[in-house]
Amino acid sequence: MQKQQPLAGFLFALLAVLMWGTLPIALQPILKEMNAQTIVWFRFIVAMIGVFFMLFFAKKLPKVTALTRKDLTLLIIGILGLSGNFFLFNVALRYIPATASQVISPLSSFAMILCGAFLFKETIRLNQKLGFIVVIIGLILFFHNRLADFSQMNGYAFGILCGALASFIWIGYGLSQRILLERFNSVQILFMIYIGCSLVFTPLADFSQAVNLSPFTAICLVYCCLNTIIAYGSYAEALNRWDVSKVSIMMPLIPIATMIFSEMAYFWKPESFTPPDLSLLTVLGACLVVFGALFSAVGHKLLHRRRVKK
Repeated sequence: MQKQQPLAGFLFALLAVLMWGTLPIALQPILKEMNAQTIVWFRFIVAMIGVFFMLFFAKKLPKVTALTRKDLTLLIIGILGLSGNFFLFNVALRYIPATASQVISPLSSFAMILCGAFLFKETIRLNQKLGFIVVIIGLILFFHNRLADFSQMNGYAFGILCGALASFIWIGYGLSQRILLERFNSVQILFMIYIGCSLVFTPLADFSQAVNLSPFTAICLVYCCLNTIIAYGSYAEALNRWDVSKVSIMMPLIPIATMIFSEMAYFWKPESFTPPDLSLLTVLGACLVVFGALFSAVGHKLLHRRRVKK
């Protein structure tokens, strides 16, 4: 790890937040002209090429001969998890606003906590339990005016279901990466998984759709493809230059970034972007989700300090 560079670490973390926060906004205009599997293929293939050159010039390309049967099994789980996550997230954005898609994203973190408790015998801390309760309250407030949609199982409810499934299926990727880190670094794992994901979507993609994209939509597609590399690269650099706990504090701000940029995008180009559909209660709910995720990540330090003072 490099010497601590707080300003650089903060800027890289902020860039990652902005990248992930604007991603669902940029995806929605593309989904009007291109199907989800084709978008996902473009994102994976560009990410794979970008990561390949990163590893090639660093002379850290993973050796295929070093892969064991266990490694291959874990890679397949990771490929299915990340492929499913990307695809379902794109499908969800056909039916729900960008902000709604990001507000439910912390569910994957809490699912990972539960998996860690069952599979790795990790202790679920008090702050994580309290954080989960706050997130649930926040989600109820955020969707308070959409409860009827869930009872009718209409398009909006289907979008939320796809978004929630995307968060839960991501666990396959998260768990496989965690175990594979014992033998490979995170970038090498991403590269191998990107290769697999690209192969999964190659027979499903309709490449002819890219030819008929409008100039604005084509720009959005290029941005989304580059977004994956920039976001993950910035996140890795932030962890390399700043404390993990401080980077963790930044990540729950992604829904807030999406909320702000959704308003700006709709104001700028209402014919291309979905209206945010925000009220005072939905904003309060989103803030509670952010606070709950934040408290779950770093609340144990606050509780520890309080005990020490006593």
